[in-house]
Amino acid sequence: MNYRPLGRTGFNVSDIAHGLWGMGGWSGSDDEQSLAALQLAVDLGCNFFDSAWAYGEGKSDALLGQIIARNPSKRLYAASKVPPKNRKWPASPADHLRDVFPTDHCVEYAKKIREKLGVETIDLLQLHVWSDAWAGEPEFRETVQRLKEEKLIAAFGLSLNRWEPENGIAALRTGLVDAVQVIYNIFDQSPEDALFPVCEELNIGVIARVPLDEGSLGGKMTLETRFPESDWRSKYFGTENLHATIPRIEGLKVLVPEGMDLPEVALRFILSSPVVSTTIIGMRSLAHVQRNIAASDAGALPAELVQALKPHRWDRKKKPWSD
Repeated sequence: MNYRPLGRTGFNVSDIAHGLWGMGGWSGSDDEQSLAALQLAVDLGCNFFDSAWAYGEGKSDALLGQIIARNPSKRLYAASKVPPKNRKWPASPADHLRDVFPTDHCVEYAKKIREKLGVETIDLLQLHVWSDAWAGEPEFRETVQRLKEEKLIAAFGLSLNRWEPENGIAALRTGLVDAVQVIYNIFDQSPEDALFPVCEELNIGVIARVPLDEGSLGGKMTLETRFPESDWRSKYFGTENLHATIPRIEGLKVLVPEGMDLPEVALRFILSSPVVSTTIIGMRSLAHVQRNIAASDAGALPAELVQALKPHRWDRKKKPWSD
C-alpha cells in the first residue's frame, strides 16, 4: 500500500480508501461479510475509511467503529458526513444554509457519529452536500469553528455535488475547508480544470470518489443489466444512462493492456494524478479488497495509457436519475 498526505491535515493516508456506502444501504449487504472485508483492508494497509450517517442512518459508522475498536494499535482515519437537514440530495442554491446545515444540526450529528465511531474526535467530518451560495454565510464559519473548538472534529471537508466540481471553489477559498471529496474517474475528468489547481494552491486534500462510475467501469455490465428497485443503482442505471454508458465502456475495453482489467485501469488512472490524496472504493468482498489494494501497489499507469484515456472524458449535467 502507498500513502499520500491528505492536504494540510497532517494525515498520511492510504491512496486506496475503503468506502462504506454499500455496507449501509445497498442490496445484498451482509454485516459479517462487511466486517471481514474491512478487517482485511486494515491488514493489507488501508488506513482511511469513508462513511456517512446517511449510509443506513448510522449503520456504516457503527461498523467502522467496530473495526477501529478491534485494531487499537493501528492508526485508522475515520471520515464521515453530516446529512442535510432537509434530506435533499444534491444541494440547491435555492435552499438556505440554515435549512440545510444549521450549526446545531451539524453539532448534533457530529456527536451522533462520534458515538457510533467510538472516538473522542472525528478525524474528518464532511457536509454531505454543498452549494457555494452558502460560502459567505457567517453561520458556515461559525459551524466549522465550533466543531473544531469543541474538539468534535480534527479536520473539516465538503462532499461536492455530482458533476459540479467547481461548485465548491468559493468555499475552499474561505480557508475553512481542509479536504474536498469529488467524483473523479476516467469519464469524469472535469475536476482537473479548475478544482484541482485550487486544491494544489491551498494544500487541500482531494478525496476522489466513484472511481468505477457506480459500477460501469467494473466492465461487467451490459444493456440487460438490472438492479433491484431497492438499490439506488436501479435509478442511476435506468434505460437512458445505461444505453449511453455501455457503448463507452466497450470503447474503453480495447485500450486495456494484456495483464490488466478495466477496474485496475480505472483505479490506476486516478492514482496517476499527483493531486489526488486517496481514492474511495466500495469493497464488500474479500476478493474486491485484495484486487483493489493491489492497484495501489501497481501505482500510476504508464503515461502513454493515461493520454490514451484522456479523450474518453464525458462531461455530463445533472439529470433526475443522477441524484
